[in-house]
Amino acid sequence: MLALCRKAGLAGLGHVAVDGTKIKANASKHKAMSYARMVEAEAELTCEVAEWLARAQREDAAEDAEHGTRRGDEPPDWMRDKHARLARIRAAKAELEAEARQAEAARPPPACEPDGSPRPRPGRPPKHPPGQPKPKSQRNFTDPQSRIMKGRDGFIQAYNAQAAVDADAQIIVAHRLTNNGSDQDALLPLLDAVEENTGEMPDEVYADNGFCSEVNLEALIARTVRGYVAAGRASKPGGGKKGGPLVQAMRARIRQGGHRSRYRLRKYTVEPVFGHIKQARSFRQFLLRGIDKVKGEWAMICTAHNLAKLTR
Repeated sequence: MLALCRKAGLAGLGHVAVDGTKIKANASKHKAMSYARMVEAEAELTCEVAEWLARAQREDAAEDAEHGTRRGDEPPDWMRDKHARLARIRAAKAELEAEARQAEAARPPPACEPDGSPRPRPGRPPKHPPGQPKPKSQRNFTDPQSRIMKGRDGFIQAYNAQAAVDADAQIIVAHRLTNNGSDQDALLPLLDAVEENTGEMPDEVYADNGFCSEVNLEALIARTVRGYVAAGRASKPGGGKKGGPLVQAMRARIRQGGHRSRYRLRKYTVEPVFGHIKQARSFRQFLLRGIDKVKGEWAMICTAHNLAKLTR
C-alpha cells in the first residue's frame, strides 16, 4: 500500500513528522495490581486458602466417619476462583521480579575502591533494594503486556501507538507500537523503518519534546536528516534552559524561526492522522490482547488509513 502511495506521488519524504498516541488496551485499568498490593494479597490469600483446605480436611474426615468414604471432596466454585486468583497474582509477581532482576543485571557494575570493595553509587540511596520491583510497579491480569499510561483524559490501560507521517498527503510511512509510555526511544526506530519501507531517509523530520535528547539529535546528524525537535513544552517549543550542546542548538534553531519555524508543520501533519483514526474511524480501543497481536492490529489500521488516502 505504501508503495502504491509513493507511486501516486503522495509521499515525497521531503517533510516527515513523528508522534505517538495512547490507545486503550482491551483491558480495564481496575484489573491491574501494584507489586506492593500483590505481596499483601498473596499473603492474605495463602492464609485464607490454607485455612479453607484445613477446614475442608476436617469436615471431610468427619463426614467419612459418619457417612462412609464415597466421593464428595470436589472444591466448590468459590474456592476454585480463589485458587485461580492466587495463581495469577503469583505469576504476575514473578514477572515483575524477573524484570527487576534483568534491569539490575543490565546496569554497569559499580566502581571499586582501592581495596577492591564496591564504591557506593552516586546520588540518593535507592528507596527499595536493587533488583526488586518498585512497590508501584503494576501488572494487568486481563492483558499483562499493556500498561497504565497518562492520556488526555487521565490514566488509562493502554499501548503507545507511534507513526511517522509524510507532510504531502498525510501518508503514514512508518509505524511502531510499544508498551512504554515514553516516546524518546522511538525516533530512531521510526526513521530506520521509513528507510526500510521506502529505501530513502526523509530530508526533514519534526517531533515534539518527548523525542528530544542528545542521543537522538546526534543520530539525526549522522543520518544527514535536518531535525526540528521541540526542546520545550508544546506552547513554547523553543523554551527551556536545560540540555546538552545539541539540545541548546536545537532550541536556538526553533527560536530563530519564531512563528514561521518549520516546526509548525508537525501539528498540521501528524496530529490530523491520529484525529482521523480516533474520531472519524472511531478507533479508540484495540480489540486484541498481547503486544504482538496489537502490533499487527495497529499495522492494519495504518494500512487502512493509507488506503483511504489513496482512494481519494
